[in-house]
Amino acid sequence: MPSRSPRPPRASQGLALALAPLAALAPLAALAAPVGALRVTLPAVPNGAPIPAEHAFCVEDGKGKAGLGPNKSPELRWEGAPAGTRSFVVLVTDPKVPSKADDVNKDGRAISKDLPRVNFYHWALADLPPTLTHLPAGAESAGVTPRGKPAAGEGAGGVGGVRGLNNYTDWFASDEAMKGAYAGYDGPCPPWNDELIHEYRFEVFALNVPTLSLPAGFKPAELLKAMEGRVLARGVSVGLYRLNPAVPYPPAAPPAP
Repeated sequence: MPSRSPRPPRASQGLALALAPLAALAPLAALAAPVGALRVTLPAVPNGAPIPAEHAFCVEDGKGKAGLGPNKSPELRWEGAPAGTRSFVVLVTDPKVPSKADDVNKDGRAISKDLPRVNFYHWALADLPPTLTHLPAGAESAGVTPRGKPAAGEGAGGVGGVRGLNNYTDWFASDEAMKGAYAGYDGPCPPWNDELIHEYRFEVFALNVPTLSLPAGFKPAELLKAMEGRVLARGVSVGLYRLNPAVPYPPAAPPAP
């Protein structure tokens, strides 16, 4: 956490600016079909389970709203890459972001579960080496960084890769205290008045090229476009998160027999 704690994200023109281009992005399923399957796991987050607050940009404040959280990037593992894999991409998406910002974090109002939703990208990392199968916890974030972490320099804690921007860049565009270029991992911060639990898709893609030739600070739309026709395999693990205490998490799945 920074020594000076800025206020948590709020509904703003920046959020509205973020939503318009996100709705137009091609669905990930269109990148390549059919493709093989990777096994993706997060040791701290079993597939379909709640994400611990340690990995969240925002946490409950005990008063029905939210404050800034530890924002530590989670440990991420993958296996099963096919022959011919020459690089990996990591992409984390929340597909449950409200398509309209009118009611976001507004007292006395709720965001309907029936409102159409769009994608919000929390982490984009390209050109990871083909020998890599693991990112340790904290490799791409160890706290909230006002105005964003830099895109320049090696990503993934020095193991390689090119960092892209996440959509907090758009979220904070009109916030004088927080606006900037947000690169690397920045975790969940769904609206505290949302009737939906948000789903965070941690996806890893095995590609047939060593580099996508994207500059540091690329945008998610540029990454999706560059990956078209180059995906050999992909895998996903999903974590859940919400800040609205009135919306319960689903019961945990029973252990496998």
